[in-house]
Amino acid sequence: MMQRPQKRSLTLKGHRTSVSLEDAFWDAFRDIAQSRNRAVNDLAAEIDAMRGTDCGLASAIRLFVLEQSRRS
Repeated sequence: MMQRPQKRSLTLKGHRTSVSLEDAFWDAFRDIAQSRNRAVNDLAAEIDAMRGTDCGLASAIRLFVLEQSRRS
């Protein structure tokens, strides 16, 4: 079932931000963080630091989730 992305609040290095992600991506992202014993904000900050300027944070998180699912 297709759905619109929902805004999700994050804190990256002490700064509040938000990303728009579909529930399926957000749930998978939280599951990955939990499986690594990491806070969602910490994992998002790591992705943010690696993403460069050509990719938005929400897209970088989606690509990260996709990559992790392919490794499973």
